[in-house]
Amino acid sequence: MDIRLLCQRNRTNIQMDMKKKRTFLLALVGLASVVLPLSAQNLLTVADEIPNSIVLVSVDEAGDELIEVMNASQLPHVHDPQAPRFVLTDTEGNYALGIGGYVRAVAEYDFGGIVNSVDFIPALIPNHSYLNSQIQMDATTANLYVKLVGRSSLLGNFVVHTEGNFRGSGRTFELRNAYLAFRGVTIGYTYGGFMDAAAMPATIDFQGPNGGTFYRTTQLSYTCTALQNFAFRAGIEMPKVGAETTTAYRIGGQRMPDFTLSAQYAWGDNSHIRVGGILRSMTYAAVSNDDAHSVTGYGVQASTTFGIGSSLRMFGQFTYGKGIGQYLNDLGELDVDLVANPEKDSRMQALPMMGWFAGLQYNISPSLFLSATYSQSRLYSENGYAATVGDSYRYGQYLAANMFWSASSNIQFGVEYLHGWRKNFDASTRDANRISLMAKYSF
Repeated sequence: MDIRLLCQRNRTNIQMDMKKKRTFLLALVGLASVVLPLSAQNLLTVADEIPNSIVLVSVDEAGDELIEVMNASQLPHVHDPQAPRFVLTDTEGNYALGIGGYVRAVAEYDFGGIVNSVDFIPALIPNHSYLNSQIQMDATTANLYVKLVGRSSLLGNFVVHTEGNFRGSGRTFELRNAYLAFRGVTIGYTYGGFMDAAAMPATIDFQGPNGGTFYRTTQLSYTCTALQNFAFRAGIEMPKVGAETTTAYRIGGQRMPDFTLSAQYAWGDNSHIRVGGILRSMTYAAVSNDDAHSVTGYGVQASTTFGIGSSLRMFGQFTYGKGIGQYLNDLGELDVDLVANPEKDSRMQALPMMGWFAGLQYNISPSLFLSATYSQSRLYSENGYAATVGDSYRYGQYLAANMFWSASSNIQFGVEYLHGWRKNFDASTRDANRISLMAKYSF
């Protein structure tokens, strides 16, 4: 046999043996990392010749400081995902990448009237419908996010967060959050400054109380926490303007951003009171002469959540303003930031509007709680507007009563009853009822 062929076969056998041994050693290292008890205060590292390599670790093993940033930066809304269970970290312990989210399925039955949405929105109770009951099932709120936390000399502790669900057109992926946060600065797309996500009560209904303020926008904001227990926030935000459908006016690009301010005082265990405001200039053009005009809108808001003893928690919010319909749950479905002014030809106006809710949660045990919420949203008339719109929405009411049970830290079930009322400017009324069941698995 050719000596060169023999040597080549020997080298191949040796390389295969070395690969098998290396695979076996790596398996032993992986097994040891699972079996051996590890301290939660030490970052798990694996010796490697490549200095920038990463390792997959349990969130409990990723280093106290990074995990504190990971947990503290979780968004506070009831439908936001919890902190991820597993993360990727670099071997230096300066960066951690968390991947998390949840799968959430809801079954709904409307009776005594229906809502034309998988969310329970009193503004969408139809004036006329051939159906008086309906069944719906929805899993589009399933959530997926990627979060990078780290520390650097330039940014300090920073967070890069990207998140979405499947509520886009045709159940496609839809962006919910995409931002960079560092040293109090937030740049990107996330919750606006004229809302208080932490004050929203728990509901299976994904939208929540119809009088609640809820929206996301692209923004540049700064939050100052230098004063103990206080947080002051200022933001410049991309505006969104909705106007009633008409051929007489055109809504296009806007000339000014929205400006938001808020101040919050916090105490105890997740209790706070918050006041805020928004100022906006809304631009439209009259088709008759193509001239651009602007209308000033504004809003003020107060919100709170606080504990009463060890078992009770209160939630509440009150909002009033002009031209802020896009930011209120019910009115955001109606495009009433700007409406026609019957007393002035080729002119639009911003109507007064109001929304509020109050909720109470009773914790039966650490894994079981009951809650109830009442809410109202209202649109007011000026300059003879009511006489021109007939059976258009005037105000809506929303009542929710529910129970949530956490079978484990990852699994939650819920049941909910909802009742909604809608009253129009011509005094006609409609109502609807809904029973919802929910199952949710977080990861």
